Amino acid sequence: MFSRSARLYDAIYASIRDYPREAAALNRLIQEHRPSARTLLDVACGTGAHLEHLSGYEVEGLDLDPEMLAVARERLPDVPFHEGDMVAFDLGRRFDAVVCMFSSIGYVRTEERLRSAIGSMARHLKPGGVLVVEPWLTPEAWQDGHVGAVFVDEPELKIARINAAEREGNLSWFEFEYLVGTPDGVEHFTERHELGLFTVEEYLGAFGAAGLEAEHDPEGPMGRGLYVTTAT
Repeated sequence: MFSRSARLYDAIYASIRDYPREAAALNRLIQEHRPSARTLLDVACGTGAHLEHLSGYEVEGLDLDPEMLAVARERLPDVPFHEGDMVAFDLGRRFDAVVCMFSSIGYVRTEERLRSAIGSMARHLKPGGVLVVEPWLTPEAWQDGHVGAVFVDEPELKIARINAAEREGNLSWFEFEYLVGTPDGVEHFTERHELGLFTVEEYLGAFGAAGLEAEHDPEGPMGRGLYVTTAT
């Protein structure tokens, strides 16, 4: 999904996400639910930007995109990173905390795959372990026709990423149009991203199907909400 833009990802999202602040808030949340937490798995870890600031844990990362993982491994060469699909993965161990941030859960696209992904994460929790999931938008929060744009203006890197948001039923999708300028020239390419629009009830049902009772914070890091649960 981000294969062509992986090397641009951190520059694009530097103006959107405050990773040190979010990691600090995530740490407080984990410690509130499991003060003894020492091991942490980041599912859909991307370039490892959250993990970079979670230094108090023994961390690992999982992502489907090998190009994103290549950036993460450069950033954190001593951290184990695994290539795999959040819908069905087995790392052969359990963690005190499992997190899935930045609405990555939306990429599962269907409710059936949502339940499978939450189930996979739940199976990687130690007893008493905490699971934190930041959702994508709900169907009610979706805005048809929304036009998004991100611009990067660095001395040797100029990026314009523009998209119009579209929807088919409960599937949202974007055609991200990239215009990238470097000293080597100007490049244009397109990436398509599809994310499922799930209701709060569908998220809570997915946690329930995995034997978990989740708390729902409707705000979360950037207004999309947050789900937190502890394994028994």
